[in-house]
Amino acid sequence: MAATAAAAVAAMEVGGGVVDTGSDSYRGMSSDNIKGLIMALSSSIFIGVSFIVKKKGLKKAGASGVRAGVGGYSYLYEPLWWTGMITMIVGEIANFAAYAFAPAILVTPLGALSIIISAVLAHIILQEKLHIFGILGCALCVVGSTTIVLHAPQEREIESVREVWDLATEPAFLFYATLVIAIVLVLIFHYVPQYGQTHILFYIGVCSLVGSLSVMSVKALGIALKLTLSGTNQLIYPQTWVFAMVVTICVLTQMNYLNKALDTFNTAVVSPIYYVMFTSLTILASVIMFKDWDRQNLTQIVTEMCGFVTILSGTFLLHKTKDMADGPIPIGMMKLPKHADEDSFGQEGIPLRRHGDEEEGFVQDGIPLRRQESSRILP
Repeated sequence: MAATAAAAVAAMEVGGGVVDTGSDSYRGMSSDNIKGLIMALSSSIFIGVSFIVKKKGLKKAGASGVRAGVGGYSYLYEPLWWTGMITMIVGEIANFAAYAFAPAILVTPLGALSIIISAVLAHIILQEKLHIFGILGCALCVVGSTTIVLHAPQEREIESVREVWDLATEPAFLFYATLVIAIVLVLIFHYVPQYGQTHILFYIGVCSLVGSLSVMSVKALGIALKLTLSGTNQLIYPQTWVFAMVVTICVLTQMNYLNKALDTFNTAVVSPIYYVMFTSLTILASVIMFKDWDRQNLTQIVTEMCGFVTILSGTFLLHKTKDMADGPIPIGMMKLPKHADEDSFGQEGIPLRRHGDEEEGFVQDGIPLRRQESSRILP
């Protein structure tokens, strides 16, 4: 009997759990981690709904003004878009609070729930088809998220925002932040103007790279506010306001380019790709800055990575089955924005195709309109 109990205790310790020997109960997560988990789940629900509401607002605004995807801001006058924006803000506030209590490795992957919600609602409300394998993808996201939650590291004990500043100014994270800023600037000023309308990865790349920095700053600011509310004023330190400024700049940048991505590409494609890139970069940033894996053994780290790969598999299925639902896309249509006029005219009144050319299977300059094999917008 004693040997069995000792073996159980050892197994629980390997799995990262905490044993209460007085009540023989197993508590796999700290109270702070549980608070962070609840807030992260609530955040995902609000954010998943906001994708759909904002998309409806963007489409309504684009019908009567210049679309966000081509640089317009008519959506700012659309009440439906603001409803979605307020819903997203509520979700982000919950997410903000979650980072103050739990490590990023636990909080960020739970964004998979927002993918499931947005994909299902897009199927119901926006008539963006969800294939049967997309449902399997949703299930994989849930399984992967559960795996990560059960093996997430405990939150690092921090008593001052100055400790977070010290972590942020270490050479490893400074190198990461400098590299991210350089890549973002290259994307914004060189690649986005040329390829933003036809390649989703450029819009999403900017959002994700900037997002990884914003999460680190959000966590720092959340810790500062939590300590302040508990009686240790952190607002007197300039580091708190520096983190607040970084959060503001990053969030505004993310919002701008996420709007462009949502307005230009399908919601069921934007959501999973954004999730995969954003989560991957955020986990990397958190491991570099907060050294989350230093407090875990190899088994826990490998299990977390398996959970994350499971989530990636689910989002991949959601992405690929969106193509299956919509069917093959002719090569001649690959670079048309999704709002292109279906009556054969694009912007500036220029015909997109001619009936004679279409019947012969070629457009101007001898470019084939169709191929025998299936052509996709994204690999």
